Amino acid sequence: MKKIRKNAGGIDIGAKKVFTSIEDEPVVSHLTFTEDLNLLCSYLLKHGIETVAMEATGVYWVILYEILEKAGIDVWLVDGRQTKQVPGRKTDVKDCQWIRELHSYGLLNRCLVVDKDIKELRSYMRLREDHIRSASMYVNQMQKALTLMNIRLKEVISQLHGKSGISIIASILEGERDREVLTELCHPSILKNKRELILKSLDGTYTESGLFALSQAYNCYYFYQDRIAECDDKINQVTNRIGNSGEGQNLNQKRKPIRHNKPNIDNLGANLKNIFGGQDATVIGGITDYTWIQLLSETGNDLTKWATEKHFTSWLGLSPGQHHSGKMRKSKRKGKPVAGQIFKIIAQGLLNSKDVAIGAFGRRLRGRKGAPVAVKAMARKLAVLYWRVMVKGIDYAENGIKRYEEQLALNKIKVVNRLAAELNLKVINFADKI
Repeated sequence: MKKIRKNAGGIDIGAKKVFTSIEDEPVVSHLTFTEDLNLLCSYLLKHGIETVAMEATGVYWVILYEILEKAGIDVWLVDGRQTKQVPGRKTDVKDCQWIRELHSYGLLNRCLVVDKDIKELRSYMRLREDHIRSASMYVNQMQKALTLMNIRLKEVISQLHGKSGISIIASILEGERDREVLTELCHPSILKNKRELILKSLDGTYTESGLFALSQAYNCYYFYQDRIAECDDKINQVTNRIGNSGEGQNLNQKRKPIRHNKPNIDNLGANLKNIFGGQDATVIGGITDYTWIQLLSETGNDLTKWATEKHFTSWLGLSPGQHHSGKMRKSKRKGKPVAGQIFKIIAQGLLNSKDVAIGAFGRRLRGRKGAPVAVKAMARKLAVLYWRVMVKGIDYAENGIKRYEEQLALNKIKVVNRLAAELNLKVINFADKI
């Protein structure tokens, strides 16, 4: 093999030290303070290094990546699984030397690093998702506190943290105990069908410890709701900045409803369309403006970085890995990128859809191979459609279950005709004779 990169370096990043290897020079180490990282950058420039490779270790790589990139060095962020050392010979010094060797021979693949604006948006979106998960934990604690007092509200109301449930809890914490008064706080649609059940569910035994636990969970829940609102303000600023405040788009256009965790962002759909050059991902079944902005924060707005849809689905971890040796055929497990999990969540929502063809496909596959396989297959189809719409500008239209079932019927007819021809039989359609 011939080296294709002569002025190349390898960097092993740790929490306290950074080890650097360049050709024909001993390995050097620097501390991870900003002053020392700048010295490392000067060291590389002094020796004429044009490109370096380093592992994506936690968040330690972020600042060094920006410093080296600003200095004009071509930085390759690589997956640590590609740079595994020989067992029993692993040290920080040998790691950086091995990374340099692999990089100089062109044996490493580059990880996705999005631009500054998308990186900022990703930070806010991930924080928001963390706060949503934390808030849901305190919803469970509110349910537990009510159950300990035998107030069975969660068995009657579908969402305890909805408007009706939260109003009842707030009134209980303020001292109200009258079941009739508490019941009247519910939405009229609930009262119409479940008034008696609400009254029965509120017949509990209030205890000091139960009310204290309920109060703690209620206050923590709203603490995280405030943090989510702060994240929405930051996301709003970023999307309006990179989306030109939706300029040139129809701001009054009706968009798909966002049923859960809807962000408070101005002109979200219009901004997203501007960011993607007028393409609209919500034409794909199951994708709303909220899931679209989640995908934007994880994959960026330039999907041409993946040469084909197969490269894209492989990066998402939605295609089967191959691990073949002789007659052995194994499916190698891949990582779980956040973007791939987003497509899986969308697929789960479509699994019981009565109007989307991908949902019918998933149900058919679920019956044969189980839900996990069906969800992953649906997620892959969604990812392929997303790549096509964003890269090739294909106007995707949902054909619906009826079209899908018609296609299945045609395929079955073709199979029957082929088998009949092989067995020298004739297919007679009795429906045509009636």
